[in-house]
Amino acid sequence: MLDKSPLPAAVNVPNDLAAHWMPFTANRAFKKAPRLLAGAKDMHYITVDGRKIIDAAAGMWCCNAGHGRSQISAAIAKQAEALDYAPPFQFGIPQAFELASRIADLAPAGLDHVFFCNSGSEAADTALKIALAYQQIQGQGTRSRLIGRERGYHGVGFGGTAVGGIVNNRKMFGTLLAGVDHLPHTYDREKQAFSKGEPEYGAHFADELERLVNLHGASTIAAVIVEPMAGSTGVLPAPKGYLKRLREITQKHGILLIFDEVITGYGRLGFAFAAERYGVLPDMLTFAKGITNGAAPMGGVLVRDTIHDAFMSGPEHVVELTHGYTYSAHPLACAAGLATLDIYRDENLFERAGKLEPKFADAVMSLRGEPNVVDIRTVGLTAGIDLAPRPDLPGKRRPDLPGKRGFDGLNSAFHDNDLMLRVAGDTLALTPPLIVTEDQIGEIIEKVAKVIRAVA
Repeated sequence: MLDKSPLPAAVNVPNDLAAHWMPFTANRAFKKAPRLLAGAKDMHYITVDGRKIIDAAAGMWCCNAGHGRSQISAAIAKQAEALDYAPPFQFGIPQAFELASRIADLAPAGLDHVFFCNSGSEAADTALKIALAYQQIQGQGTRSRLIGRERGYHGVGFGGTAVGGIVNNRKMFGTLLAGVDHLPHTYDREKQAFSKGEPEYGAHFADELERLVNLHGASTIAAVIVEPMAGSTGVLPAPKGYLKRLREITQKHGILLIFDEVITGYGRLGFAFAAERYGVLPDMLTFAKGITNGAAPMGGVLVRDTIHDAFMSGPEHVVELTHGYTYSAHPLACAAGLATLDIYRDENLFERAGKLEPKFADAVMSLRGEPNVVDIRTVGLTAGIDLAPRPDLPGKRRPDLPGKRGFDGLNSAFHDNDLMLRVAGDTLALTPPLIVTEDQIGEIIEKVAKVIRAVA
């Protein structure tokens, strides 16, 4: 899958970058040294000056089938000509029902209904609202508390931010939602450092849910939401047995369990969904990103029959769930989703990721001896490489230093090494498209080594 096509010509660049307030970006630093992209094909982005940048981040965890897939773009164009938009409230399109059926067929048995939205953030908030509404119609209205996890990420809506556990994502926005608590994160560097796959140590962290039940009372807790692999915080795989234990405790106390699979869904861990890898059936499962290969915004929630069916009561002309979005099941997103699922199936990309996992893990672990590398974690085709923060000067504390080495690494990768990666503080995250070859894995690791040395 090596792309040997000629480099495209450079494109015009705006001479004023001020108007665009960029998301989750250090805007002032970016506009001094922009990282501007003009194209993409297979495993590479193309910069505005014509350089090829190997993509070790699948865009933003979403381009699992690589870039520039003509099958997807053609499907979007054809759909745009036939039907550009249809209202999703009280009307439907055939493609939405077909896509929902195909997603349900991929999911673990029992997760048979799909509610569409437009992003992982909306998917998280949708799942949380469904959980609260379900408890209400079950006569369990006292169950209004939501439980997230430290270092968790569930998007940027009020609900997702509230149950999320990354401090910098929360501290600007006040108290957010009331009645939220958090499980501890599952990471212990002393006992888990340099783990390939799921750490042996840490299943007992799930038992903290029993403490929260004893603190608040089971009758007040509606749902628990966790990521099977916490990606945005720096790649924290679930310890062996952790998710099964969490499922046992939630079932014991009548609490719904939600898996946030926005990152892990669609092959990242070698299966359609991580729930299958771990043999755990949640009550709901959120997805986004990989469903359209990043080509169009789409997200959704897979819901168990028992939850869906509980809403299907009362007069048939009455709306069962007063929730949804203007662009839910948008025709162009549905077309992209169907074409994407065809590629995943025809190229066996989920299985391919599973076969590449041990070789990818070995390659990333070869960076263990590089300067300032204090831990490496791998699971599926994903890795987190922790770098030691830049040290304070003697006698002078520098609160601006945490995350600086990671940020410098992002810049070094792009500007000096023709590499795109993700950073979370001082963690470098690697999550390449599932089409990556063994040679390209080697190329990525060589470039990452150069980045680590450059910021030493």
